[in-house]
Parts: sequence; structure tokens; C-alpha cells
Amino acid sequence: MTKITIERLKDGRIGSFKISGHAFFSDAGTDIVCAGISAVSVGTVNALEAICRIDSELNTVIDEKKGFLKYQLPIDLNEDNIQKAQLILEAMIVSLQTIAASYGDYVTINE
Repeated sequence: MTKITIERLKDGRIGSFKISGHAFFSDAGTDIVCAGISAVSVGTVNALEAICRIDSELNTVIDEKKGFLKYQLPIDLNEDNIQKAQLILEAMIVSLQTIAASYGDYVTINE
């Protein structure tokens, strides 16, 4: 099962997210649940880098074999990039919740 953890700051903003484990919906290479989660999460990291100019290498830990991704939003963003980043991250949560709604036996989300 894939476990997704969203960590929010005291003010409700998203500070980080962690995705761990494989869904095991089907065999490696054909697992649409893992593929969907990967596409959404990696797409989010790429969007944060492209739109907010956040260096993903400094803020991301990935281990593909273990099915692990952790992303920490930097604390030194200007207000404009904070707003953009939060919108991107909230959109990621909606996309992951959509996957979880259809494949709840294979993915959980904790906030």
C-alpha cells in the first residue's frame, strides 16, 4: 500500500509531503495506481521548480526502488511564491484524493 502524508504548518499551509510504499495494484510496470501517484507527485515537484523557481534537488529525497519521495518546501520563499506553491500543493492533494477515492485499498492519505 502507498502511504501519503501531508504535513501542514500551524497556519494551515503545507510544509512538506511524503509518499512511501508501492501500491501493488498490479505487476511492476503495469501498476496504474503507482503510475498515477508518481505522475502527480513528480509533476508537482517539477511545477514547484518551474513556476516558483525552487531547486528540487535541495528539497527532495527520492528512492524509486522503495517507492519513496519526500519534499520539504523551503522556508525562505517570498510571499508571491508561497501563494503559488500552496496552490500547486493543494492541487496535488486533490489529484491524490481522486486516486485514493477510486483505489482506496491501495493508497491512504493522512493530513
